[in-house]
Amino acid sequence: MNMESPRSKVALIAGPTASGKSALAMRIAQQYCGVVINADSAQVYRDLRILSARPGPEDEARVPHRLFGHVDGADIYSAARWAAEARTEIERAWEAGRLPVLVGGTGLYLRTLLDGIAPVPPIDPAIREAARAMPVADAYAALAEHDPAAAARLAPADTTRVARALEVIRSTGRPLAEWQQAKAGGIGDAIDLMAMVLLPERDWLLARCDARLEGMFAGGAIEEARAVLARTDILATAPVRLAIGVPEIGAMLAGTSTLPQALAAAQLATRQYAKRQFTWFRNQPPAMWHRSSATETCVLLNEFETRFRHRA
Repeated sequence: MNMESPRSKVALIAGPTASGKSALAMRIAQQYCGVVINADSAQVYRDLRILSARPGPEDEARVPHRLFGHVDGADIYSAARWAAEARTEIERAWEAGRLPVLVGGTGLYLRTLLDGIAPVPPIDPAIREAARAMPVADAYAALAEHDPAAAARLAPADTTRVARALEVIRSTGRPLAEWQQAKAGGIGDAIDLMAMVLLPERDWLLARCDARLEGMFAGGAIEEARAVLARTDILATAPVRLAIGVPEIGAMLAGTSTLPQALAAAQLATRQYAKRQFTWFRNQPPAMWHRSSATETCVLLNEFETRFRHRA
């Protein structure tokens, strides 16, 4: 590909956790003078380098990385804020003559950037806190009462989306779906998107998830979770406290589980999360987004180059 005039070109490497997308994004950035831009909701937090599998200092030194670890765990962060920051980083990459390479597994972030965001008014903080503090079963029951259409669309155990739909209907009096019909600010129609979705064989993916959790626990994840849990300025419902690994390690530190039990619980949660991501990325992105089941980075890079050579 000819990246001498990259303006309007954006590469996107997406897929479930542990699918190898970060390694591919790095190779593309190296090959085509790119900037790797994070699109993973956990990797924005500086508190979670290990448990979110953020790139290490050596990787960050090889090619420019943006929107990794730039948010404090006590901050309230959103898909809208990320999309605004991602648009800024994409523009900066173009101005520098570089290819923006988005990488991540958070579908909401990608949809917000590409399709725009619903103009939902600011949510009453008390309503938001109450909705997010509810057990998911209670929140789902309340949502079924106030917005049955949303409840029918969402999985009863989807804590984040159930709470979001509930807080919107309670705060604004209008269902989230109504607000979403008036989306604005998306860049999908204004860019030349080169999107590739990594969907490796599931047994390979789940085994990789298990192995990665073992490495995290042995490589500082316990100390990282301990530091997060020790912070009194981080709400109990904050994403960094709910991130996979933190509650499980917290139970171990509290003496209600053992190290092997905490590791097994975190591995199970990761496998379940990877399965949900796999299903979403297989079914939800547009059909023209290239899907690949390959697992070797060199093979994936070749697929990327072959698929998008005509965009030069």
